[in-house]
Amino acid sequence: MDVSIIIVNFNTKQLTLDAIRSVFQSKTRYSYEILLVDNNSTDGSVQAFRKEFPQITMIENKENVGFSKANNQAIRIAKGNYILLLNSDTIIQEDTLEVMLDFMEAHPRVGASGCKVVLPDGTLDQACRRGFPTPEASFYYFSGLAKLFPTSPRFNQYHLGHLDPDKDYPVDCLVGAFMLLRRDVIEQVGLLDEEFFMYGEDIDWCYRIKKAGWDIYYYPYTSIIHYKGASSRRKPMKIIYEFHRAMALFHRKHFSKKYPFFINGLVYTGIGLKFLLSVVLNLIKTKK
Repeated sequence: MDVSIIIVNFNTKQLTLDAIRSVFQSKTRYSYEILLVDNNSTDGSVQAFRKEFPQITMIENKENVGFSKANNQAIRIAKGNYILLLNSDTIIQEDTLEVMLDFMEAHPRVGASGCKVVLPDGTLDQACRRGFPTPEASFYYFSGLAKLFPTSPRFNQYHLGHLDPDKDYPVDCLVGAFMLLRRDVIEQVGLLDEEFFMYGEDIDWCYRIKKAGWDIYYYPYTSIIHYKGASSRRKPMKIIYEFHRAMALFHRKHFSKKYPFFINGLVYTGIGLKFLLSVVLNLIKTKK
């Protein structure tokens, strides 16, 4: 088996059906399997998947175990030489598997790669090629300096806005919506860290992959569509909490020992303030 494609579903029946259909419409000489993990959906997802795609491997959880743990469940039984994490709210192109696997086969030092990820309005999903969220990079991003100076490498360390999205180059981080990895890499660095429930696990994995000496590459010569939730939609508190918890967790795990206590204090304070602001804005949206 060349590649195992892993999709995690939680109450996104129609999106997931469309994602799987796009995989089966692929034109590729590579062999693949699809492993679908359902996190106790209540929208009839499992029945719909079994009816339309009896050939895929399914794992049915009795509770929502989160993104990291669900992917790990599938990785443990996957047969492919490569592992592809694919979000349930994505559509791949007919050539996506072929182009990305050809690239990986030709570049043995690349441990993980990602293609161009495009939002429904045609704009780039900036998360598909990032730098690590160091305190400096995070400050430039959240302070707005990155937007004020979009061509500055210094101020755009996180979302790499100064780089051409239509050219390939090594990056620090990819996005879990589409991440293609070698099995050898996973065996070396380990599975996703399950302490991350649904955010940050992709950055953490990339950090460990680069630390182990592998290259990570952005390769935009094929693309996928990523149907992210509309920014105006009210978000459950669980989502807001986990997003900010992941920030603090990643910093504590990888950066806290590298910085003095006052920098760490500023980082955690900034995350806390951002969390409170997000909660307030979310409540305002609820009242509209």
